[in-house]
Amino acid sequence: MIEVVDAIDRQVRLERPPERVVSLVPSETASVADLLGVQSLVGRTDYCVEPRGVIETIPSVGGTKGFDVDGVKSLRPDLVLANKEENSRPLVQALIAAGLTVHVSFPCTVDESLEYLESLCVLLGVDPEQSEPVTACRAAVQGARRSAQAVAVPVFVPIWKDPWMTFDGGAYASDVLELCGAHNVFADRPRKYPLAADLGKTQPMSERKVGARDTRYPRIRLEEVLERGARAVLLPDEPYAFSNKDAVDFADMNATPSVLIELVDGKDLFWYGTRLAGAVGRLSDRVDRLRSLCFGTQANN
Repeated sequence: MIEVVDAIDRQVRLERPPERVVSLVPSETASVADLLGVQSLVGRTDYCVEPRGVIETIPSVGGTKGFDVDGVKSLRPDLVLANKEENSRPLVQALIAAGLTVHVSFPCTVDESLEYLESLCVLLGVDPEQSEPVTACRAAVQGARRSAQAVAVPVFVPIWKDPWMTFDGGAYASDVLELCGAHNVFADRPRKYPLAADLGKTQPMSERKVGARDTRYPRIRLEEVLERGARAVLLPDEPYAFSNKDAVDFADMNATPSVLIELVDGKDLFWYGTRLAGAVGRLSDRVDRLRSLCFGTQANN
């Protein structure tokens, strides 16, 4: 019997390693492919695009928020992989109510990503101690932590615009940035309610009234980026697909030319699981270059 506890405190049980997996989370789809191969997947979402060139052969059940419950059921999965944030809660509950074995994840830190990966290995019948992708992730994280001596580069990473939106220190991407030598300048800036309060136009609601609402994604005034001392802006290509045009537009709005603006791969910031191994190296190299541009080479010593 295989047993793990998921992110919503459910005991997920399998009598044997699954042969038919449906993944509703892009990063988890890629992780399954890395750990077991694409042949173990029988369903994915439209946004599950890795590994390119082979994942296209796996049928899609729709979007991450609006997947087809009946479509998932028709694939007769042994295991369904979902995420507390990425997937619609009522739809995931419908899968559970239908008797499917569903694992719900929600890693918000690098360490939690490693823990998730070990749980996924257990579910899939893979020995994490013998898994090359798991070993690579652990080594990348340990290496980054051993070299974490340089001055952190203060960065702003938007995830949306009109209004501009980012993430605070409770989001997975913020911890990835810290690991790679950057500092999220909005790490201590929770989302305020209502929207007018987030944009500094009215008083925010009390914590009691905010209740259990997610405060990890503040909507901000662009002036706050400079007020908080950002030296670089990283524009990811997901969840909002920022482009070179956005970089030019942001530069036009920016009153401080010394703030560097660069495009980055959003998957490296937001995809947990096996993606972490390569993401740490790529982001660390990018941050090292930005540090030299911002502070000079002495900041690396």
